[in-house]
Amino acid sequence: MSAAVHTQLPERFTWLERVFLARDPADPAPQMLPIRSVRFHKGNVLLRLGDYESRDDLEVLRGMWLLVPADEAIPLDVDEVFHFDLEGLEVVTDEGESLGTLIEVLETGANEVFVIQGDRGEILLPNIEEVVLKVDLDKGKMIVRLLPGLLAE
Repeated sequence: MSAAVHTQLPERFTWLERVFLARDPADPAPQMLPIRSVRFHKGNVLLRLGDYESRDDLEVLRGMWLLVPADEAIPLDVDEVFHFDLEGLEVVTDEGESLGTLIEVLETGANEVFVIQGDRGEILLPNIEEVVLKVDLDKGKMIVRLLPGLLAE
């Protein structure tokens, strides 16, 4: 199985013994599969999982999320959070205007971009200090400052 890598430490697959697969990352009962072998090729991780032997066998897994248990996650620095923890946060400006819900984190070359869906439609905000003022996971909110020209009016 070949998959795009969404981790800053792809080598982690060499020490994991198992992964979980699900159609939705919030699935409460993902399918556990042992990792039989790991190879790296052209920026991808090639995994041999469970009893799947051929590409045809693997077709049933296409489009699934490959998940790692939280207790096996790479430890974060003090100011870091996992992307999945950000999704679902209410995004509010420093002036109190609700922009909507953070639905996705896009990884770009320069910085991450937060996709917010709300009454204004889809809004893209860069994850930079000047814009993201506070992330409060306990309250489910992100406070942002809208810089001039950031939103198309």
